[in-house]
Amino acid sequence: MNPVSLRTAARDGVSLGQGFSWRDPDIDCTLVISHPSADPGLWSAYSAGAYRSFRKHGVESALDMEALRSGADTIMFFAVVDDDGEVVGGLRAKGPLRFADDSHAVVEWAGHPGQRAVRNMITDRIPFRVLEMKSGWVTDDPRRNRLITDAVARSGLHMLVILDAQFCMATAAMFALNGWRSSGGVVADIPATPYPDERYRTRMIWLNRRDFFNFAEPAQVAKILAETELIIHDQHRRGGLAAIFPEWSAIADGKPPGANHSEVA
Repeated sequence: MNPVSLRTAARDGVSLGQGFSWRDPDIDCTLVISHPSADPGLWSAYSAGAYRSFRKHGVESALDMEALRSGADTIMFFAVVDDDGEVVGGLRAKGPLRFADDSHAVVEWAGHPGQRAVRNMITDRIPFRVLEMKSGWVTDDPRRNRLITDAVARSGLHMLVILDAQFCMATAAMFALNGWRSSGGVVADIPATPYPDERYRTRMIWLNRRDFFNFAEPAQVAKILAETELIIHDQHRRGGLAAIFPEWSAIADGKPPGANHSEVA
């Protein structure tokens, strides 16, 4: 993926690779949901940005570098790309989780109060499908950091819609989770864990596709609904999810559609 194709996508609204992309005029960027094998160049740029960001803050030990190199456990990823073709933020998703131990959160709480609650919370939600969001980062540019954070926070709900899942979760220090709360994320009532080291108090946050709007900021709800409509329209225009990325389609077809009036899509 090169800057020319990104600018074309930003101007004409066409899709990039096999994933979905759309323009966010509030930050003059193109937002992309794709898969590492569908957009390897974009995946590499996102992964390199994650490493730089985590290393700058001294927490690169929290990254699974093999997963970032191979993309093997990533079902989809989100990237924010500016008009110069630079990735300025993103995250990746793994799942749907089959067992609580599939989640790295169990490792993060190992030996600390709350690990049992972490296991139970994940296990209880697995029948409804759970995605784990990992390696999230945004540029340190103070002029647009907040709006890019908002875009990244919305991406989890878009992924839930695409895969017909109900929950996504993430773990991070509280200051980093505040951005997720703008899109309806709810911090779990579980004691914080000192991960990746004693400087941090890591918490768990959950997004529920069926009730996020009760907790999200109104402006975020409006953008989530508008962007979801774009994704669904593009999916139908291109012949359905199977024509876009078969692995996503196989996951989404694993159970009957669960949408109703109180959830996205």
